[in-house]
Amino acid sequence: MKRISLLLFGLFVVSTAFSQFKFGPKVGYTTSRLSVDQSDISTSFKNSFLFGAFARIGDKVYIQPEINWHTSGTVFKRPSLSSISPIEQDITLSNIQIPLYVGVKIIDLRVFNLRLMGGGTANIVVNKTIESLQSESYIEPIKESDISNLHWGVQFGVGIDAAMFTLDVQSFLGLSNVIGTINVGGTPIQFDSRKQGFVVSLGWKIL
Repeated sequence: MKRISLLLFGLFVVSTAFSQFKFGPKVGYTTSRLSVDQSDISTSFKNSFLFGAFARIGDKVYIQPEINWHTSGTVFKRPSLSSISPIEQDITLSNIQIPLYVGVKIIDLRVFNLRLMGGGTANIVVNKTIESLQSESYIEPIKESDISNLHWGVQFGVGIDAAMFTLDVQSFLGLSNVIGTINVGGTPIQFDSRKQGFVVSLGWKIL
């Protein structure tokens, strides 16, 4: 009798876990830039697509790990200022992003639900491309070695589930530098460059 009770309890736990487990692919659209701690240098946003997969464990309160691929970057520009050389460098980074979110349903109806989520992200840079404006007066201060291979961030936003689809709108902020200190003509310059931007993604729950 005891063994039967344990078996039934085990089956209940397993069935409950699987009933609260969701998995599927996702695609998205991101707009991002790298900030800079220099008032004479401007940056611009870059747009790209995101591809990945997600898992969701839980119901009203859940955790959601993901693995995604996307590109990010910015264009650093500094005009010619008296004796200061101008800069124009286009940075593009290919990233594997591994976020882990905690979420909660704030509206849970039969037709749809509305969620809030937030968490940390690890960003692994797998490829770096730097395109510099070629001109006699322009310098190229940022090198590939100045760009971190791993940086951390936070991501938060809202989501809607309807039938088998899940739509998320999120903002992300960098916690660590993508580009720290660079050397310009023998002078160290603190860039304190961190990733920031927005992402809209659509997922398909196949489980």
